Amino acid sequence: MKDTADLPALMTKEDVTTLILIARKKAGMSWQAMADGIGMSPAWTHSVCMGLNSAPRDKAQALVDLLDLPAEAAGVLEEYPTKHWDKAVPTDPCIYRLYEIVGVYGPTMKALIQEEFGDGIMSAIDFDMHVSRVKNPKGDRVKVEMSGKFLAYSSW
Repeated sequence: MKDTADLPALMTKEDVTTLILIARKKAGMSWQAMADGIGMSPAWTHSVCMGLNSAPRDKAQALVDLLDLPAEAAGVLEEYPTKHWDKAVPTDPCIYRLYEIVGVYGPTMKALIQEEFGDGIMSAIDFDMHVSRVKNPKGDRVKVEMSGKFLAYSSW
């Protein structure tokens, strides 16, 4: 067996995420500014930066260029992710509230989707999302719009 001590360490998705977060903070860039800089949405950009999606070569290179990351990072951004779904309810208040919304309204959303489209699901693969602020005299509101392709269940 060949001695691996002479081989360079390979960069992981976690390494690239750390580099991105450091570069973003150092540059004082918002997710919106980063997204604008590579021509994508903030939701997609964040997801790629966190290692939860893969980027096409041109977008990976644009992100590396924008943040002055090591060249190796582009290839890592292109890699397919391994998505982890932690079944425990998170304790972060914002993420917990999203779980609460799905817990309370999930069955309603499912019923309304199936009433409108039939027996199936909304894709999280062919999907987009937009988060915006809506001014309100009682306090600004968070508006989350999600759009996913309908996928009908098949019979075989």
